[in-house]
Amino acid sequence: MQPTRQLLLVGEGNFSFSAFLCDASDHGTHITATCYESEETVCRQALAKNNIQHLRRKGANVCFSVDCTKLKDYFLPGKRNFDCIYFNFPHCGRKAGVTKNRELLAKFFWSCTDVLTDKGEVHVALCKGQGGTPADQPMREWHNSWQVVAKAAEAGFILSDVHPFNSKGVHGYKCTGYRSQDKSFSVEDALNHIFTRSLPFPHPRPVICQTELEGKWISFRVPELFMDKISRGFLDVNSDHPVRTINEKLIRQLSQTFPLQRVNQSIPLLHQGHLSTAFQPNSFWIIPNTEQNPACEPTFNETARGVLFSGLDYCKDIDQDDKMKAQEGDQLSECFHLRSSFLIYVQDMVQKLSFLPGTLHVLTGPVFRKCLISAHTPPVFHETLFICAVSKGTEGNCIQMFMCNITNTIRSLLPCLSCIVLNSTKEAKNSETFELNDSVMSEPQLHKTQNFIYVKNTSDSKTSGTCIGAISAAPYGSVDSELCMVYASVNLDLLAMQICGISDWRMLWTSDERFLNQFIGGELGPFKSFSLYPPSYVHDVSFWVPESKHFDEIAFHTIARCVSQETVISIQLLDSFQHPQTGQTSLCYRLTFQSCDKALTRQQVAEMQMQFRKEIQQWLQVTLR
Repeated sequence: MQPTRQLLLVGEGNFSFSAFLCDASDHGTHITATCYESEETVCRQALAKNNIQHLRRKGANVCFSVDCTKLKDYFLPGKRNFDCIYFNFPHCGRKAGVTKNRELLAKFFWSCTDVLTDKGEVHVALCKGQGGTPADQPMREWHNSWQVVAKAAEAGFILSDVHPFNSKGVHGYKCTGYRSQDKSFSVEDALNHIFTRSLPFPHPRPVICQTELEGKWISFRVPELFMDKISRGFLDVNSDHPVRTINEKLIRQLSQTFPLQRVNQSIPLLHQGHLSTAFQPNSFWIIPNTEQNPACEPTFNETARGVLFSGLDYCKDIDQDDKMKAQEGDQLSECFHLRSSFLIYVQDMVQKLSFLPGTLHVLTGPVFRKCLISAHTPPVFHETLFICAVSKGTEGNCIQMFMCNITNTIRSLLPCLSCIVLNSTKEAKNSETFELNDSVMSEPQLHKTQNFIYVKNTSDSKTSGTCIGAISAAPYGSVDSELCMVYASVNLDLLAMQICGISDWRMLWTSDERFLNQFIGGELGPFKSFSLYPPSYVHDVSFWVPESKHFDEIAFHTIARCVSQETVISIQLLDSFQHPQTGQTSLCYRLTFQSCDKALTRQQVAEMQMQFRKEIQQWLQVTLR
């Protein structure tokens, strides 16, 4: 037996909407209708009196003198379980301006948190233009709107749907209450806004990982940026995540052309490097823990001076003496970075595995890279690497077969996607149609000629194509070998975004079940966002750059990622100024904060911005202006 669905209506005027809803609902629905005025005042209206009598005959609960900003005061704890709360055309009364009405909305949303079920909805109908979202046409200026999405965010709600408020379809409905009178609001082109609870921002605990490297187990602290991403299991056997679905379809398609073997050998999360290469800008360098069995709460050795904020970089404050010691064989030369691509393991795989000519070997898993902030440049993504050994002189045919299979798979998943190959880095960068993405660049020492794979939605002429992978050839083992190695690297996350119409890589990593619920059973289709028109907040920061040091813009972006919990969506350089006397350089950047899946408030952003200023001052040695 289905549980009774509980509906609450607040701010009712003549109860005509409540009466309609009561008649339109099934027997499994119970309605509680409330208004701010007393029963004596409301019943002076004949229409209201008739509707109240009708509601009570139908078994609805009718309450008076209910303040919608203090709902928990009117319902016992056991009765605070409403599945849906309606507030049609809220208004403070009289000639209240937008500021007071915003305050009313903010208090109302906070009040809803006390009486709404976890998966409940809040419906707010607003007159044309009041909401301040792009759904209003024309859209009001932000400062002149009620900023309904931002007000809801303060109480942890996100806008999940918006549609026209069809007053003509509500039989018997008569909107009243304009300026506290028995007069109707102008409801033409009004919109109904539907809000749901957002997941809270997480407070992740420090995470210690262990990985096997050359027969030894190495423990390390996961950089703060990846604490909630290091072990999500998107590629597990029972996963319905789109990156796994797409990966399995790619593998299945290629297996029809090549004998296929998955590499079951565990690929370590860390790759060993040296100080001479430790300044690669896209790697997250790690100093491992020395303890064999680290505690859950890691402790840092004072000598590990290379560990920067949340693993942002390595060796930033190691002085020249340390570098000299490292070059002479000191232990500081042994350092590791999170794997930035499976391509770094290609040569090792060739040496350790028995590569049968013509057999396709497949490696898949998450990789990690520092990069500038962009909606299409993820710092962590799932990479699939296909490796095949072929006879010299036939690598061109193998590359063509790779391309045909990948193209066929993409077109089978979304017919309107076209798949194109550009044959060199120069050609790709010079193309006006496509964007070259750092997250698909191969290791330069491996390839001779690189072929970049682009996909583009042919039904959308406004967007450029996205580079989702690369295909290359390289010598196999010794120079005199009769074999050549062909490999294809595919960024599954970027491909999933194109196929499912996801505009922001962060959505692939959301913990909100409403994302995966759209892909149950491995079904791929257009993704419908459950957080519409999220508010954005802009902050600027200006500072003097240290004269003796090069300003590390990637570290600047990485600090912003960490401090904001990935809510900074863009960083724009507004101004660069050089002092005419001192020669010192001043930079001014604009940060835009916006969450794609959680309620983000102005207060949260202000706190993040203050923390960001402290962090760049500490780790980049800038002088704030």
